[in-house]
Amino acid sequence: MNILLLGIGNVLWADEGFGVRVIERLQKRYRFPDQVKVMDGGTQGVYLVEHVQAADVLVVFDAVDYGLPSGTLKRIENDDVPHFLGAKKMSLHQTGFQEVLAMAQMLGSYPRHLLLVGVQPEELDDYGGSLRPSVKAQIQPAIDMALGFLEAFGVTAETTGTEGDLADPVLNMQRYEQERPAADQACRIGDERILLSDAFEVRSPQPADENALQVDIDYRGKY
Repeated sequence: MNILLLGIGNVLWADEGFGVRVIERLQKRYRFPDQVKVMDGGTQGVYLVEHVQAADVLVVFDAVDYGLPSGTLKRIENDDVPHFLGAKKMSLHQTGFQEVLAMAQMLGSYPRHLLLVGVQPEELDDYGGSLRPSVKAQIQPAIDMALGFLEAFGVTAETTGTEGDLADPVLNMQRYEQERPAADQACRIGDERILLSDAFEVRSPQPADENALQVDIDYRGKY
């Protein structure tokens, strides 16, 4: 039986990185039997289909808008998982992962058991921000929830006394938080400072030249 623990999301957008941060902790602090793969799926979307196809049991960690208080952790199983991922589009990767599941099913190789462990985000529109405390506090509970799920398949994880190496060291959350600029130095939330910088000149719309020729271009199908 092949088991895939998959975190999806974008660490550059605050709580959007929840799934990836769960995988980071799993890689650092846990060891699993050979049939268990722990994977950072990031925002790869449809490129994950071959990994989903190979899994008999799939556990997905993600930030999901359940309409609940920030930081609320919730589990969804089996046929309900695609419906929740598409209930409210919060980011590009969610729609992409719906497509992954649909493609895997269409190709005839679909996980027999599927679990989504999702947290209600507090903040998404903070480019370069990290997880908010309410969401970060749910990393370990999300792992515990997944480990409890895996026990039904006879799978147990071994905790390590020291932190192990990450598949990609650049994803280390501590390093990320130390190296990113502070909010007062970077316009992370789209505030007006970007428009007040010397890099931009804000001007009122200018009337078009009477002799100018206006052309409508149809780009559909080109990109």
